[in-house]
Amino acid sequence: MPTTMRRSAPVFATTDLGRALRHYERLGFSVRAYDDADYYGYAVRDGIEIHLAKVDRLDPATTTACMYLWVDDAAALHQEWAAAGVDGRLHPPTATAYGLDEGAHVDPDGNLIRFGSPTAVAGTSE
Repeated sequence: MPTTMRRSAPVFATTDLGRALRHYERLGFSVRAYDDADYYGYAVRDGIEIHLAKVDRLDPATTTACMYLWVDDAAALHQEWAAAGVDGRLHPPTATAYGLDEGAHVDPDGNLIRFGSPTAVAGTSE
C-alpha cells in the first residue's frame, strides 16, 4: 500500500534570501530563515508554506517555479497584495470559463503564484 502524503511546499529560488523574506512578509506571511542561515528560509500563512532557497544565479524572465492558491476571495487577496506595494508584478483576477476568478503575482525572482476563488454567481446575496 502506498504511503500517505501529508503536505507539500513549493521551493522558490531567490538570489537574495533577505529580500525574499521581506517580500513575503509584506504579503502577510510569517517568515524565518533556517537556523539563521542566509541560504534557506520559509514563508507561512494560513497553513500554506513556501520554501525559499538562495541560488547564485537566476534569470527572473525564465524562472519556472510556481504554485496555485485556492482562496476564499481572489479580489480581496489582490487588493491586500496591491496595498502592500511590493516589487514584482500583480495581475488582478479575471473570470474564467471554468468558474474561477483568477489572478497572479510574480515575485522579483520570477516565481509565480496564481490564485483563484469561485466566481460569484449573479443574483445571489450573502
